[in-house]
Amino acid sequence: MLHFELVTPERLVRSEEVYMVTVPGTEGDFGVLEGHAPLMSTVRDGTLSIYKADKSEPETLAIRGGFAEVSKAGLTILAEHAG
Repeated sequence: MLHFELVTPERLVRSEEVYMVTVPGTEGDFGVLEGHAPLMSTVRDGTLSIYKADKSEPETLAIRGGFAEVSKAGLTILAEHAG
């Protein structure tokens, strides 16, 4: 499973284990699974798709701007606003 955290300036919005997250990067949407190569990207206004398990229907969450970092620890998104 992929460790996923979504953080805004006000609070930690999410910290959970998920199957996959699709992120609205400024260069285009990208999906992150467990074991993804390290990556840093800016994030555009858009919708995160959060998959709890393989082949499940995703939960969607609107975000505005920010940065995404993929590391050995998982995916962290620092968003200007979420929700």
